[in-house]
Amino acid sequence: QVQLVESGGGLVQAGGSLRLSCAASGRTFSSYAMGWFRQAPGKEREFVAAIIWSGGRTYYRDSVKGRFTISRDNAENTVYLQMNSLKPEDTAVYYCAANSGGSGVTTLGTYDYWGQGTQVTVSS
Repeated sequence: QVQLVESGGGLVQAGGSLRLSCAASGRTFSSYAMGWFRQAPGKEREFVAAIIWSGGRTYYRDSVKGRFTISRDNAENTVYLQMNSLKPEDTAVYYCAANSGGSGVTTLGTYDYWGQGTQVTVSS
Protein backbone atom coordinates (compact mmCIF):
# COMPACT_ATOMS: atom_id res chain seq x y z
CA GLN A 1 0.00 0.00 0.00
CA VAL A 2 1.27 3.45 -0.94
CA GLN A 3 -0.18 6.76 0.20
CA LEU A 4 0.60 9.88 -1.80
CA VAL A 5 0.32 13.50 -0.73
CA GLU A 6 0.89 16.34 -3.20
CA SER A 7 1.91 19.88 -2.32
CA GLY A 8 3.27 22.99 -3.99
CA GLY A 9 0.32 24.08 -6.08
CA GLY A 10 -0.90 27.65 -6.19
CA LEU A 11 -1.63 30.71 -8.28
CA VAL A 12 1.09 32.01 -10.59
CA GLN A 13 1.27 34.42 -13.51
CA ALA A 14 1.97 33.18 -17.01
CA GLY A 15 5.69 32.66 -17.47
CA GLY A 16 6.20 31.84 -13.82
CA SER A 17 7.33 28.65 -12.12
CA LEU A 18 6.08 26.20 -9.53
CA ARG A 19 7.52 23.02 -8.07
CA LEU A 20 5.13 20.29 -7.08
CA SER A 21 6.12 17.65 -4.56
CA CYS A 22 4.59 14.26 -3.89
CA ALA A 23 5.48 12.56 -0.62
CA ALA A 24 4.93 8.81 -0.53
CA SER A 25 4.54 6.49 2.40
CA GLY A 26 5.67 2.89 2.31
CA ARG A 27 9.02 1.19 2.14
CA THR A 28 8.60 0.08 -1.47
CA PHE A 29 8.49 3.57 -3.01
CA SER A 30 11.74 3.01 -4.88
CA SER A 31 10.24 0.07 -6.77
CA TYR A 32 7.40 2.12 -8.30
CA ALA A 33 7.37 4.16 -11.44
CA MET A 34 5.82 7.54 -10.62
CA GLY A 35 3.71 9.82 -12.71
CA TRP A 36 2.06 13.21 -12.74
CA PHE A 37 -1.33 13.69 -14.34
CA ARG A 38 -3.63 16.70 -14.53
CA GLN A 39 -7.31 17.38 -14.95
CA ALA A 40 -8.78 20.70 -16.04
CA PRO A 41 -12.45 21.55 -15.44
CA GLY A 42 -14.68 19.70 -17.86
CA LYS A 43 -11.81 17.67 -19.29
CA GLU A 44 -10.47 14.18 -18.83
CA ARG A 45 -7.45 13.48 -16.69
CA GLU A 46 -4.32 13.46 -18.84
CA PHE A 47 -0.75 12.30 -18.59
CA VAL A 48 1.89 14.95 -17.88
CA ALA A 49 5.15 13.23 -16.94
CA ALA A 50 6.54 9.96 -15.58
CA ILE A 51 9.79 8.61 -14.21
CA ILE A 52 10.89 5.00 -13.80
CA TRP A 53 11.92 3.54 -10.45
CA SER A 54 15.62 4.39 -10.81
CA GLY A 55 15.07 7.85 -12.22
CA GLY A 56 17.03 6.81 -15.28
CA ARG A 57 14.27 7.43 -17.78
CA THR A 58 11.58 10.07 -18.00
CA TYR A 59 8.55 10.67 -20.20
CA TYR A 60 6.61 13.85 -21.00
CA ARG A 61 3.56 14.88 -22.91
CA ASP A 62 4.55 16.97 -25.91
CA SER A 63 3.03 20.21 -24.66
CA VAL A 64 5.25 20.30 -21.55
CA LYS A 65 8.54 19.11 -23.03
CA GLY A 66 11.29 21.61 -22.38
CA ARG A 67 9.22 23.36 -19.67
CA PHE A 68 8.54 20.65 -17.05
CA THR A 69 11.02 18.35 -15.36
CA ILE A 70 10.15 15.30 -13.30
CA SER A 71 12.61 13.95 -10.75
CA ARG A 72 12.62 11.71 -7.71
CA ASP A 73 14.52 11.22 -4.49
CA ASN A 74 14.12 7.62 -3.38
CA ALA A 75 15.87 8.29 -0.08
CA GLU A 76 13.20 10.88 0.73
CA ASN A 77 10.29 8.95 -0.86
CA THR A 78 9.45 12.03 -2.90
CA VAL A 79 8.81 12.81 -6.54
CA TYR A 80 8.91 16.34 -7.93
CA LEU A 81 7.55 18.21 -10.91
CA GLN A 82 9.38 21.42 -11.71
CA MET A 83 7.17 23.55 -13.94
CA ASN A 84 8.68 26.54 -15.73
CA SER A 85 7.30 28.96 -18.32
CA LEU A 86 3.79 28.18 -17.18
CA LYS A 87 0.88 28.93 -19.47
CA PRO A 88 -2.82 29.47 -18.71
CA GLU A 89 -3.56 26.15 -20.41
CA ASP A 90 -1.51 24.41 -17.70
CA THR A 91 -4.24 25.31 -15.21
CA ALA A 92 -5.57 22.10 -13.66
CA VAL A 93 -5.58 19.89 -10.62
CA TYR A 94 -2.32 17.95 -10.66
CA TYR A 95 -2.23 14.38 -9.36
CA CYS A 96 0.67 12.21 -8.37
CA ALA A 97 0.37 8.46 -9.02
CA ALA A 98 2.34 5.26 -8.44
CA ASN A 99 2.71 2.41 -10.94
CA SER A 100 3.82 -0.93 -9.52
CA GLY A 101 4.22 -2.70 -12.84
CA GLY A 102 6.73 -0.32 -14.35
CA SER A 103 5.18 -0.44 -17.81
CA GLY A 104 2.67 1.71 -19.65
CA VAL A 105 3.73 4.66 -17.54
CA THR A 106 2.09 7.19 -19.86
CA THR A 107 -1.30 5.51 -19.48
CA LEU A 108 -3.64 6.50 -16.67
CA GLY A 109 -5.09 3.01 -16.22
CA THR A 110 -1.76 1.40 -15.31
CA TYR A 111 -1.40 3.34 -12.05
CA ASP A 112 -2.31 1.68 -8.77
CA TYR A 113 -2.29 4.56 -6.29
CA TRP A 114 -3.30 8.21 -6.54
CA GLY A 115 -2.95 11.30 -4.43
CA GLN A 116 -5.74 13.78 -3.76
CA GLY A 117 -4.36 16.41 -6.11
CA THR A 118 -3.10 19.97 -5.85
CA GLN A 119 -4.54 22.95 -7.74
CA VAL A 120 -2.35 24.88 -10.17
CA THR A 121 -3.79 28.09 -11.58
CA VAL A 122 -1.92 30.14 -14.16
CA SER A 123 -3.25 33.63 -14.81
CA SER A 124 -2.74 35.43 -18.10
